[in-house]
Amino acid sequence: MKRTYLWGEFVLLFWGLPVFLALYPLPIPKVLLLLPVAGLCLVSLLRDRSFDRTQLWNAAAAREGLPRVLLLFALTAPILAAGVLLFLPSAFLGLARRAPFLWGAIMLLYPLLSVYPQELIYRAFLFQRYRPLLGGDAALTGWSAAAFGFVHILYGSFVSVLLSLAGGYLFATSYRRSRSLLLAAVQHALYGDLIFTLGLGQFFYRPPTP
Repeated sequence: MKRTYLWGEFVLLFWGLPVFLALYPLPIPKVLLLLPVAGLCLVSLLRDRSFDRTQLWNAAAAREGLPRVLLLFALTAPILAAGVLLFLPSAFLGLARRAPFLWGAIMLLYPLLSVYPQELIYRAFLFQRYRPLLGGDAALTGWSAAAFGFVHILYGSFVSVLLSLAGGYLFATSYRRSRSLLLAAVQHALYGDLIFTLGLGQFFYRPPTP
């Protein structure tokens, strides 16, 4: 009975809710939906006695894994930049050039208001809550990436879904290896800020429907 309930919860939260919000978008910024959901996930984790709360930060593991994250970022960032220059040259550095103050605000606020809450939901909560259903770490990593990519249908672009699927796999892998949500969030923030800087933010933002 519990497994049936968990399956229903998993399907509803990570697949049904994104479809509903894509079809019937709410007239509010998406962060106002993200934060309450993240709060509920945090409460669930804190009430779960089997959950190791150190994973919510784990600075020691983050420091250990940071060189690997930075090296991968240094290798992939030029590839993303080259892709924008090749396929969307007019968008390259567009936000930073047109609205530097808005760009600066996004660089600072995006990691705090969006990145960590997303990592809480799609890494810590998903790994802990649905491990009995989804299996070991390899399966959880795949499901985490898939769910993270799928929720980006809210932005109406296959580009955002594909980039988020790839990013979700990287972030889930970092969390799986380190058990540090801080490390996964730092990696997520690096790529997220890079995407907005390069000019790909247009694929990750849809104004609220009036």
